[in-house]
Amino acid sequence: MSVPESGSAQGPLGGSARPRVGVVVLTMGKRPDDLARGIRSVLDQQGVDVDVVCVGNGWNPAIAEPPLPVGVKTLHLPENLGIPAGRNAGVPEVEGDTLFFLDDDAFLPSTTFLSDGCRMLAERPELGLIQPRVVDPTGLTSPRRWIPRIRKGDPAHSSPVFSCWEGAVLMPRRVFDAAGGWADPFFYAHEGIELAWRVWNTGHVAWYAGDLEAAHPVIDPARHAYYYRLNARNRVWLARRNLPLVLVPFYVGSWTAIQVLRWARQPAALKAWFGGWRAGWRENPGERRPMRWRTVWRMTRAGRPPVV
Repeated sequence: MSVPESGSAQGPLGGSARPRVGVVVLTMGKRPDDLARGIRSVLDQQGVDVDVVCVGNGWNPAIAEPPLPVGVKTLHLPENLGIPAGRNAGVPEVEGDTLFFLDDDAFLPSTTFLSDGCRMLAERPELGLIQPRVVDPTGLTSPRRWIPRIRKGDPAHSSPVFSCWEGAVLMPRRVFDAAGGWADPFFYAHEGIELAWRVWNTGHVAWYAGDLEAAHPVIDPARHAYYYRLNARNRVWLARRNLPLVLVPFYVGSWTAIQVLRWARQPAALKAWFGGWRAGWRENPGERRPMRWRTVWRMTRAGRPPVV
């Protein structure tokens, strides 16, 4: 059991003390067995102390069945605030120099996942975010979308990335704070792109770790009008919140062209998408924190200029 004991040392990563990891598990209470499995996989971690909070987005995790293990904190959000805001709400509830975000249908197959990830952060201080390789626990082929690269290649290959699959993310708390956390207004979709961009803007690197593994079942991503709307709105908001003004039309324009080509034979999808596109320009996206031109150059040199 790796729940922190009173008086346990809390020194910096790489020192003699065990790393302490604040873990935020977000749920709506609709997957009780998966939730229990995920939390148990966190509590079974070796070589680290974990401080775990289960955040109920529109649901009270204190009434979970089966009950949550002793030592796991709960946070009840009476209203569903959306995925990024729900994760953000859990951060003040946990202690630790490192943060780990886990979705309620994901889990950690290895008991050394967190200690291995913390060691990676300690040995490579330029890393500000780590997304692991994601596998289906039953052996189904993992979707290509779980590899956040244009050229997907070998899933076991590690590399810098410019977005992340949000279901299992490890990062230093100081980088999370400097990046401004997850994008509260987004509710759903593209918050992993913004977080990765903002990590790059802190002077760090977002990293896909093919040698770290998290498990998540392959689920058919049913598409509906609300999905297409948020996908488009948040794509516009992503640009408006994060890019130098001169790059905003290039980014939005390139993605508009991509989506028109992708869904040319799906008029209902395009109609919903353009409804969100218009909302992205009309509605307030929240705080604007444009990245520095130095960041644009670093991302370009690393293989992904922020215009597509």
